[in-house]
Amino acid sequence: MSILIKNGNIITATDNYVADIFIEGETISAIGKNLSVKADKEIDATGKLVMPGGIDPHVHLDMPFMGTFSSDSYETGTRAALYGGTTTVIDFILQTQGKSLQSALDDWNGRANGTAVGDYSFHMAVTDFNDETKKEIKTFIEQHGITSFKTFMAYKGALMIDDRQMIGLMEEVKKNGGLINVHATNGDMIDYLVQKHRSEGKLSPLYHYLSQPEITEAEASERFVDMASYTGCPGYIVHLTCEGALNAVRNATKRNQKMFVETCIQYLIIDASLYEQEDGAKWVMSPPLREKKDQATLWAGINQGIVNVVATDHCPFMWEQKLMGKDDFSKIPNGHPAIENRMELLFSEGVAKGKITLNKYVEVASTNAAKIFGMFPRKGTIAIGSDADIVIFDPKEKHTLSAKTHHMNVDYSGYEGWELTGKVKTVLLRGQVAIDNNDCKVPKGYGQFIKRNKVSQII
Repeated sequence: MSILIKNGNIITATDNYVADIFIEGETISAIGKNLSVKADKEIDATGKLVMPGGIDPHVHLDMPFMGTFSSDSYETGTRAALYGGTTTVIDFILQTQGKSLQSALDDWNGRANGTAVGDYSFHMAVTDFNDETKKEIKTFIEQHGITSFKTFMAYKGALMIDDRQMIGLMEEVKKNGGLINVHATNGDMIDYLVQKHRSEGKLSPLYHYLSQPEITEAEASERFVDMASYTGCPGYIVHLTCEGALNAVRNATKRNQKMFVETCIQYLIIDASLYEQEDGAKWVMSPPLREKKDQATLWAGINQGIVNVVATDHCPFMWEQKLMGKDDFSKIPNGHPAIENRMELLFSEGVAKGKITLNKYVEVASTNAAKIFGMFPRKGTIAIGSDADIVIFDPKEKHTLSAKTHHMNVDYSGYEGWELTGKVKTVLLRGQVAIDNNDCKVPKGYGQFIKRNKVSQII
């Protein structure tokens, strides 16, 4: 199968030009002006932006949490991602304490194999680092192509590890060419504040936010940055939300330390005032939404090159599941649906409003994630030999977000009624038209697992 995309405005992290793209099989074969080639299918992209498929390196599909499961499966979640222009996601495998990393991988493979519509990879979340799991790190990196390992400094009694385990894991991961992802919030302090508010009868969603003040994230981020500096292990802070945490990274640059930072689309555009609404449970996530001054800091951090990636932390729950915590904020499943909305929201709120350039948009929505997580240049760019993961985007079309029209398996939207400028029109995944005219053209199981390169080989 060959496809010729004609006259599109091609945007990468570094380029902006009008040309044709010729695709043969799964990869890009030629790029040039007025290509004189014959193709099985021709797409006219005149007046449209042609960009690399989005990469969302922070999603939770079919994830067990708080006695239930996130509501998007690998089928529904990756399909919804494709509708929104995201062609590759990286999900988190969660190790069960007392069990091996391999047993967790087996569980997640059972959910994803043969069901994913879009491409995917895994991070390995280590919740029990010991002599046995230590032996598995090298195998995961060299044989499975899973090169990033998640740690939690919060969720005390469930996912949280202590600093001793963190240092040991960092040393082993560094030795084998991997990278540590971290959920950086102070779990002990949060646990104390949750119990304090509950004992005082303060049970509304607002107290989810008040149990995780900015200092809990700033302190943990600084501690993680210092441990990474000591061990020399590459580090990546997931879903960073606030000024205090970003300043910890800024301070680290003074000693020439490189720390990768991810924020999420919600932290850029909505704030903690939503927790005072009657339906505030919709936005209960960890870390929580912050203040408008934090939004300004994060946008600045993107333009300064300190915030490298905009992801989602997509972890949807049906409203009925959210109501598990209607009488106690600590029982609300943490998570927010955004996998389908990220690319369009970031364009509308960022590019269309002049906060970021088109090149920066592609950088934080796709290219940086591909580079950091060992998929570049196969993913994350438009270049000869790269996978033909391509989004054709109308920068002027206006549309409205709604649960009535989205494809995520969740019965509400965190952005109901938002009017956006810029819409995904056509999406190609590995040379196949995956989305066209709001119709999915690829079947369940088309998505492939993407093995990734060692971090030491790409940064």
